[in-house]
Amino acid sequence: MPQSRESEERHSSQQKTESPAPIRNLAGSLQQKVVSGWRRLAYLAVSGIFFLFAVIGILLPGIPTTPFLLVTSYFLVRCSPKLNEKLLNSKYFGPILDDWQTRGVVRRDVKVQAIAAVVIAVSLSLYFGNLSLIPSLSILAIAALGITVVLRLPEPNS
Repeated sequence: MPQSRESEERHSSQQKTESPAPIRNLAGSLQQKVVSGWRRLAYLAVSGIFFLFAVIGILLPGIPTTPFLLVTSYFLVRCSPKLNEKLLNSKYFGPILDDWQTRGVVRRDVKVQAIAAVVIAVSLSLYFGNLSLIPSLSILAIAALGITVVLRLPEPNS
């Protein structure tokens, strides 16, 4: 009898290692399907474009980084879980994604940086843009909307 129990445990552990590990998506739920073929190439291309936007967002004020990272991770988790893990483990992008994926929150310092970037970009646009009243008010309204969205994002309870 002990031999059969050992063989059952061994068989059970083999099945666990052979099945693909579940993948967390942005909402934190488990997903196991990874696309293949032309769809995988398309997802890789889209994730690369959004990652490029995220990097540009770091360099240029006024362009958000976090939403582009979230979209990048969304596509990577479906086409290349290994690349998504690298993104999650990266020094610069990992903490932002981890906060959002595991707890659905954005840290206050990330919010402050985003709002500061919007304020600087809008200020520079209005100062150097030489715009009439209607375009200036439009820019201010869109910026106010963006800042409102950022402020309403939940923060971690610390």
